[in-house]
Amino acid sequence: MSTYRLSSLLAPAAVAVVGASPRPASLGRAVLENLRSAGFKGEIGVVNPRYAEIGGFTTVRTLADLPFVPDLIVITAPSRFVARIVADAGERGVAGAIIISAEMGRGKGSYAEAANAAARKSGIRLIGPNCLGLMVPSSNLNASFAAHMPRRGHLALISQSGAIAAGMVDWAAVKDIGFSGIVSIGDQLDVDIADMLDYYAADLETRAILLYIEAITDARKFMSAARAAARVKPVVVVKSGRLAHGAQAAETHTGAFAGADAVYDAAFRRAGMLRVFDLRELFDCAETLGRVSAPRGKRVAILTNGGGIGVLAVDRLAELGGIPATLSKEVCDKLNATMPPSWSGSNPVDITGDADAERYATALSILLADPDNDAVLVMNVQTAMASPSEIAKAVIRLAGEERARRTFFKPVFAVWVGAEESIAHAFDAAGIPNYPTEDDAVRSIMNLVRYREAAQLLTEVPPSLPKEFDPDTEAARLVIEKALREGRSWLDPIEVGALLAAYQIPMVPTLAAPNADAAVAWAEPFLAQGVTVVVKVMSRDITHKSDVGGVVLNLTSAEAVRSAVVEILGRAAKLRPTARIDGVIVQPMIIRPKARELTVGIADDPTFGPVIAFGHGGTGVEIIDDRSLALPPLDLPLANSLIARTRVSKLLQAYRDVPAVKEGVVALTLVKLSQMAADFPEIHELDINPLLADESGVVVIDARVMVRPAQRKFAGLGNTTFAVKPYPSQWERHLQLKDGWRVLARPLRPDDEPAIHAFLKHVTPEDLRLRFFAAMKEFSHAFIARLTQIDYARAMAFIAIDEATGETLGVVRIHSDSIYESGEYAILLRSDLKGKGLGWALMKLIIEYARAEGLKYVCGQVLRENMAMLRMCRHLGFDVKADPSEPDILNVTLALTDETARAAAQA
Repeated sequence: MSTYRLSSLLAPAAVAVVGASPRPASLGRAVLENLRSAGFKGEIGVVNPRYAEIGGFTTVRTLADLPFVPDLIVITAPSRFVARIVADAGERGVAGAIIISAEMGRGKGSYAEAANAAARKSGIRLIGPNCLGLMVPSSNLNASFAAHMPRRGHLALISQSGAIAAGMVDWAAVKDIGFSGIVSIGDQLDVDIADMLDYYAADLETRAILLYIEAITDARKFMSAARAAARVKPVVVVKSGRLAHGAQAAETHTGAFAGADAVYDAAFRRAGMLRVFDLRELFDCAETLGRVSAPRGKRVAILTNGGGIGVLAVDRLAELGGIPATLSKEVCDKLNATMPPSWSGSNPVDITGDADAERYATALSILLADPDNDAVLVMNVQTAMASPSEIAKAVIRLAGEERARRTFFKPVFAVWVGAEESIAHAFDAAGIPNYPTEDDAVRSIMNLVRYREAAQLLTEVPPSLPKEFDPDTEAARLVIEKALREGRSWLDPIEVGALLAAYQIPMVPTLAAPNADAAVAWAEPFLAQGVTVVVKVMSRDITHKSDVGGVVLNLTSAEAVRSAVVEILGRAAKLRPTARIDGVIVQPMIIRPKARELTVGIADDPTFGPVIAFGHGGTGVEIIDDRSLALPPLDLPLANSLIARTRVSKLLQAYRDVPAVKEGVVALTLVKLSQMAADFPEIHELDINPLLADESGVVVIDARVMVRPAQRKFAGLGNTTFAVKPYPSQWERHLQLKDGWRVLARPLRPDDEPAIHAFLKHVTPEDLRLRFFAAMKEFSHAFIARLTQIDYARAMAFIAIDEATGETLGVVRIHSDSIYESGEYAILLRSDLKGKGLGWALMKLIIEYARAEGLKYVCGQVLRENMAMLRMCRHLGFDVKADPSEPDILNVTLALTDETARAAAQA
């Protein structure tokens, strides 16, 4: 988490504007007027050395002259003065500053760098520069130069664009949508998107978070914050620059796939965020999320007085993956008894053009009570035979009764074609999302469905990988290190085969031949068995062999092989005279007439690091353009999801006389590549095309691998290239306790959920109370899933397993604070294992981990009555003090460095 001091910025007791001007059109004057008009209850100070009074406020020359210490300052002064103002604010004890000033520059020697350096000395937090400011209705705080102040509500908006934030405020004012906060973060000198995601994820007033993103600076920090936020509430994102080209030239098919926006899309999906593609969709999501919760499924009942618009809605619903709800015989009987004989008899429920408010109410009440739908879309096309406003009142009344009657109510959506503004305002006031067209409504409903599906995916428990998958990392390391030692970027075909073999990815036998004679010698054993051969040019400078006629298939004799080699080498030298040509490779011809050609690989994105690609393979791969990307690490569910997002996935199933591809084999190949990328950050690009897949399995026909020295992309220990920190296998430990008892302690994984459920059955209710500070009667899947799905970039949990029996014995965890200075620990053991040294060993392990990660303190809270835990903490050197606000709780703290130990002793 990265919320250090943010609460002081977003709920300040006092604010000061630095640089305010008496000019009516100035930024400082606009901010000052907004602070006043919003009704901010705290003290407001104005700092300007040139004027004694501005806008009715008495000014002071410097921050030091203020009679109070503001929590927040808003800086509108010229950019050259900002660093000095920030330094002064830090010395005065100010918690945070909004830098609205622009033209701060970037990088070494800039005004921005100077301001950031000044802030770091005192820990003051900075929003901006070059931003609109922030608005927090619950605090009556409008520290911005926006034209309007939004009303209080449950949406948070975080925007890199001040114009977008201002536009959302104006739109919300018309739609009567409220916000818990609007933050324009500008150039993200300090406070960034991830910080604000962390803050609003924990904010009880915020029900959903809206993001406008232009670029991510720290991808690992962003992914950690986004995944944490999306677990607890909807996060909707729109990103500009969708059609921008990738930031680097690609050497392989896989690299070409990994364009910048495609990787962002994969990142948003991995985090469980809901991506929309324009401001209209973002507005619609705000409309929907601000009023209703996501339906429990995607079965939608449509009630209308116009058959045409109802059919359009059903078509759009099906296109977007929704399900038109089926009407049971019981529901149809009820409708038959109350509707005119000419009603449609199915979904959409068309109750005919003369339907009045009473008929709408009757039909809607039946659909709301129907368990076979998850949401109801009510549509009305105005006619001269019924009052649209009276029909709207009936819908509002029934939806209100549904909301009052149930804890989880079925959402109702409305489309009133050509309605007067008063009808839309009535729906807004009643909290019913309403839209001008059926397309807008259906898209919004399906966005809610997509959010719920993403949230469920975040809590799924992946199956364990097959135990037989045990890669030979040492063999792979020798291959990669040899190439790097020789200064080569590309592995030769023999090395590629060895690398894939180390990860149990089968490849057609591949033999290197420098000339025609060697090629014939390699080919003859295959030809003697009646197997035809393939000859391909071997050159690290020729990316696509077929472009130079560098592949000849179905060779049946030694003479044919010799002739093909001569022709290939001649063509390659003529068409690519500068290319280094090392000869040819010889392979047996693989004939699998019903196999599918796929492409899989690894690409390196400059922002998010390695990505895994999957798609339709063959020579037309770019033309077909059927591919999908995912951020590693992958488990089998994530790999299957990656496959399902492509059109070629349908061809993996059986059709006509073509058997289905062997179950799970393609997904497992992707997981193996993911593990390879985790083990070897030196792999810059890996391209397998084609990968043949059929009922017997998969085999690689051709592959290219580019390596380079590993480059650190993110901070921390272990893998520093993945945006989602992979499983830290280096922290697996074999512990030997009393009487030779051997225990495996390893990082917790999502697939440990069943083991945790079984483990908790061996913990007494009293021990659970001491651990959770409350009686715990049952543990839901969602609760355990959140415990077992560890974000290793922020936290660690070790599970202790009896090596003899495989039983789970205990768990210890630590979670860092917002500035990664201290970590809070928690430990739980089986109640029948106390006094055997397990707790002591696990505590020492978590302390070792915290020290290695650079934390300064390990801390925790212990109930005063938990004497065993307090005794162990004292023996381990923890300082034990009473909690000033909770008499039953003791705070325990262990200083991990000499400096922090001295500071703790002095305190």
